[in-house]
Amino acid sequence: MTLLRSPSASATSIPSAPPARTNPNPLPHIAMFCWAVVTALPLLWAVVSSFKTDDEILNTPWSLPSSLEVDNWVRAWTAASIGRYFLNSLIVVGGALILTMLLGSLVAYALARYEFRGNRLIYYVFVAAMFFPVFLALVPLFFVVQQLGLLGTYPGLILVYTAYAVPFTVFFLHSFFRTLPSEIAEAAFLDGCSHGAVFFRVMLPLARPGLFAVGIFNFLGLWNQYLLPLVLNPDPDRYVLAQGLAALSVSQGYRSDWSGLFAGLTIAMLPVLIAYVAFQRHIRAGMTAGAVK
Repeated sequence: MTLLRSPSASATSIPSAPPARTNPNPLPHIAMFCWAVVTALPLLWAVVSSFKTDDEILNTPWSLPSSLEVDNWVRAWTAASIGRYFLNSLIVVGGALILTMLLGSLVAYALARYEFRGNRLIYYVFVAAMFFPVFLALVPLFFVVQQLGLLGTYPGLILVYTAYAVPFTVFFLHSFFRTLPSEIAEAAFLDGCSHGAVFFRVMLPLARPGLFAVGIFNFLGLWNQYLLPLVLNPDPDRYVLAQGLAALSVSQGYRSDWSGLFAGLTIAMLPVLIAYVAFQRHIRAGMTAGAVK
């Protein structure tokens, strides 16, 4: 039932605007500024140092470089084998990310949209796997990968990375798929779509903000992964970037090639920074859309 009001009553009962805040609290802004400075200053210092000579890094560490030493980047990419480590990381992280997003979205969609016996149990198993310390699984994981003949190979690291990232992906996308309207899926079923067609053609495009957000989180975590490849990837020719940087820090430290070390560190940071800057809008959209039904 709708209550109709007369024009005179609606004209006279205009709500007053809320009073404007004249003195906002500056403490949150100051705290955020201090946190931004603490976070960004070491990154900026590393980038600037990658264009310096070794003498400038040791004698004037806080000054700008007198000239841009681009040769530091070339030397780190070729002589220090950062290029090979970078390619290995792209292969491993790219393959694991594709497999993680495919399997994680399928499991999350099935658990969120279909009711069956053991649904909640399976979901809580994935949630519990997020809290399982990876240190406890290193020894049995090493022997399992070794017996499969995948030790020090790309498929071995891709499968382990996928198993490592799937629980968080299922946890994140589960709540996101539950917020999607059921009417669209029901209309697709009435049009003759199968369950697979509804997922890939209807529901997956609707979940694009959540997929972007969890994809960026997985990329950041897998790109910076060091412990798993350290145990499961003993072949120096297949070192990922984190292993290569650790080896580079030891070798360049003895050679006093600090400029090459900073150049290699900057090369390793660039994909993470570019991915976050390029997709930060999708991350915010995915976080907010998954939290509101």
